[in-house]
Amino acid sequence: MSEEGPFRRLLNYMRPHRRTVRLASFCSIFNKFWDLAPPLLIGLAVDVVVLREDSTLASVGVVDPWHQLVLLSVLTFLIWGLESLFEYFYGVLWRNLAQTVQHELRLDTFDHVQQQGMAWFDERQKGDILAILNDDINQLERFLDKGANDLLQVSTTVIVVGAVFLLISWQVALFAVLPIPLIVWGSFRYQRSLEPRYATVRAAAGQMNALLENDLSGMATVQSFTAEANELRRVEALSDAYREANREAIRLSAAFTPLIRMAILVGFTATLLLGGWFTLEGTMAVGAYSVLVFMTQRLLWPLTRLGETFDLYQRAMASSTRVLDVLASPIELKQGTFEPEDEAEKTSPISLSDVTFGYPDRTVLFDKLSLSFEAGKTTGVVGSTGAGKTSLIRLLLRFAEPQDGDIVWCGAPLDTWNLQVLRSSIALVDQHITLFPTTIMENIRYGRPSATDEEVIEAAAVAEAASFVRLLPKGWETLVGEGGHRLSGGQRQRVAIARAVLKDAPLLVLDEATSAVDNETEAALQRSIERISRDRTTIVIAHRLSTVRHADRILVFEEGQVVEDGTHDSLVVEDGVYARLWSVQTGDTR
Repeated sequence: MSEEGPFRRLLNYMRPHRRTVRLASFCSIFNKFWDLAPPLLIGLAVDVVVLREDSTLASVGVVDPWHQLVLLSVLTFLIWGLESLFEYFYGVLWRNLAQTVQHELRLDTFDHVQQQGMAWFDERQKGDILAILNDDINQLERFLDKGANDLLQVSTTVIVVGAVFLLISWQVALFAVLPIPLIVWGSFRYQRSLEPRYATVRAAAGQMNALLENDLSGMATVQSFTAEANELRRVEALSDAYREANREAIRLSAAFTPLIRMAILVGFTATLLLGGWFTLEGTMAVGAYSVLVFMTQRLLWPLTRLGETFDLYQRAMASSTRVLDVLASPIELKQGTFEPEDEAEKTSPISLSDVTFGYPDRTVLFDKLSLSFEAGKTTGVVGSTGAGKTSLIRLLLRFAEPQDGDIVWCGAPLDTWNLQVLRSSIALVDQHITLFPTTIMENIRYGRPSATDEEVIEAAAVAEAASFVRLLPKGWETLVGEGGHRLSGGQRQRVAIARAVLKDAPLLVLDEATSAVDNETEAALQRSIERISRDRTTIVIAHRLSTVRHADRILVFEEGQVVEDGTHDSLVVEDGVYARLWSVQTGDTR
């Protein structure tokens, strides 16, 4: 976490928009400058009516009172026109800046998140990340849209009104402006008091968002266990914590405006009494007294809104801290530069040499693991749950990094590869199929976005997906729904395999690709796997041993080590771990 304050960090991020910030600030200041001019015109008008040929305007050459009033009318039109023009410009500039910064910050943060390793995601709740990318960035947008302009205009009001008071009567100014330093000092103290409270509010919002996202994703589980009441209680508890966090902030922020009003009352009373006394004594003109009274009113309204503005500011700073902390989080995966020569991946084995790996706060999974995957061959990887099968795939894709040892492909350790090149060389069919809420055609095309419709259909045919797609009412344009919930498990698997076929990567990885399908679908998937793995380096992880029965080689994992290595027939003859698993799955308990 940076030692700089959140506002300074935000300014540093917005440095490319310095020119827009300056221009928007200029328009805000001059809008307020012209907005404060009407009280001066009112004072001059009173001066004309009361003093006529002896008024202030008469002293600059306009002697006739009627001509003085005409001049004031012209100045009124000019000033209101300038005020409206600057208001339009600052509105356009601040709002567009808010939208641009929000857009860029969301994209930069999302891009940074995408570059993180899987361990980074393991340590965070997805719902909290979503809250940062959505609500926290929106809080910042609200401040830039409104709060920044308010702060500038309040500052301009204090300076201009203070200057006018000093020009007219330094004695009245001394008492009228006296509360302002106290208000400014109190505002900063108030801001510092709000800061930790809104940090708590944003953290509570992230926790609630995480629970809601988890419950909505797992609604089938919630309902199947009739746990709706329990989940409602959990949401109620977090929502109540969020409400209490806000209540603490509200209690402090709500008290601020009344306190400011009481402080300003001192200044207004001083203006009313002291200025009135000077006017009655004849030492101050009636017009000047009118200006002071109206200026005090102009000072009152923006300062009473200062509490609301600081409230908006603190919400934005709390959110900015969360967003910028994510953006500043180090990317643990080292980006390499190695790119293999054309077709090299197809003829190069993948070798693990003395690889040691373990997850944080857990025992070591792989302890000096050494093995090799032959190029162009299919290798099955089997074993009990927790044996290390999926972890092996995470290492190959560099979703995780070994603590020691090397994984070498095409003569280069994986940590020296360009990450995009490495992952482009691997087609993964994960056990947890991810489909996007678009059409079947576009979900398959995800494997190669530049593919034509004909290539997509050809890949689907290889995966034996085309047959079921044609039976759907909308065919290839069928929407799969969020997560593909409108398709069956077997249909989702076939779409995922078609996507891998279309990618046409030199290394194909199938992680439990047939784990959740019936026997008929498994047979269809096995035919597809056999076709697409021919003359391609393929790693098939499976609980169902029938899926890897025809693999060129089978590795049996136990507690992170390879305990058996061979073909299906040779391993059955050995009468070891694989043979026992085969007997259980086939019902042969001899």
